[in-house]
Amino acid sequence: MTKALVMKTPEMTGEGSGAVAPDAALSSFVLVGADETVVANGCRPIPAVAGASLARRVSEALEDAVAVVGALPYERLQPAHLLRPTEWSRLPQRSTARAFGPPALLRSCPVPHWQVTAEPSLAAYRASVAEALRQMERRPELRKVVLSRALRVSGDRPIDPRALLCRLAEDPAATAFCVPLPSADGTGRLLLGATPELLVSRRGDQVISHPLAGSARRSSDPGRDRDAAERLAASTKDGREHREVVTAILDLLAPYCRELGTPEGTQLVSTASMWHLGTRIVGRLRDPASSSLELAALLHPTPAVCGTPRDAAAELIAEIEGHDRGFYAGAVGWCDTAGDGDWYVALRCAEISGGEARLHAGAGIVPGSDPVAEGDETAAKFAAMLRALGIDEAIAFEGAAA
Repeated sequence: MTKALVMKTPEMTGEGSGAVAPDAALSSFVLVGADETVVANGCRPIPAVAGASLARRVSEALEDAVAVVGALPYERLQPAHLLRPTEWSRLPQRSTARAFGPPALLRSCPVPHWQVTAEPSLAAYRASVAEALRQMERRPELRKVVLSRALRVSGDRPIDPRALLCRLAEDPAATAFCVPLPSADGTGRLLLGATPELLVSRRGDQVISHPLAGSARRSSDPGRDRDAAERLAASTKDGREHREVVTAILDLLAPYCRELGTPEGTQLVSTASMWHLGTRIVGRLRDPASSSLELAALLHPTPAVCGTPRDAAAELIAEIEGHDRGFYAGAVGWCDTAGDGDWYVALRCAEISGGEARLHAGAGIVPGSDPVAEGDETAAKFAAMLRALGIDEAIAFEGAAA
């Protein structure tokens, strides 16, 4: 029988099970992965200190805590949102029951009436892709730029975060997550999603990254689905886009590793809604003192969500994208006192507050990209979250004038 690891800090009272209590849903950090479920309750923000490095903040926070959990924003210069839990639970299996409680506790609510607004419109997004391609022609050092767009979804009743996360966790190929976020007015704000992409995992001296780049929408028709996968595998454009990501991660990790490689090569990876090109990177650290969070901060943002070269791509994104990504395309995860932990790229996600959700999706732009196809790719990547919210895609995009 598999047992969960449940740890508590001295400031806790009561016995608690490590599962998310119904009244604690807005303060719990949750990761439901392929072979491990992590739940952190009673999360308290670790204050950002001006001039303090991330490594120093983590070290000080772990002096009297069992772990640090949280999120890195997309913008590298913005402070990490780190939390110190009072209760910490790790179960070495995928367990929605531990993450969400018994199914009977999930409320059955009437379907909300939704209003969807595109930010920007699909036409404007295609125009931004065309502008990025023009810039790349003039600046050959820019090899890849990732552009995103957003959908603002408003309902006539509050969104149930536990029910939403439970639906997102139905895809076994994705890691479902919930991170409580700071809010200026004190109302509950959450980052919820189901990401397919592992930024970095560390156990002892072993480090693993599994970047994804190059995508195709799946089809319910088996023949069309197989054709989509085969076209993706043979695509020169998608292969070039994927290699940019893998090369960048290998280059960043190389100084930290005594062994590093891609033993399985590039393979097709599938979620419920998308095909991706994926390459599993495996290494052995020279210095096991490098924590999972330090490695995540080193790698983030990868060319899968930013571009190459990283600084030049980030500048162009800031110029032409036109909206704040927040924690989308950042990273979510945990780091324990040994430095072990898992950090995932914050994809297929939304920021939730009351009855409103802000969804994001992006596509990698390289020379040869087609603005129409890239726009279609973002629409496909919205599918998982729209489906979990119970929103018909066609109605959503029609209503958003997308």
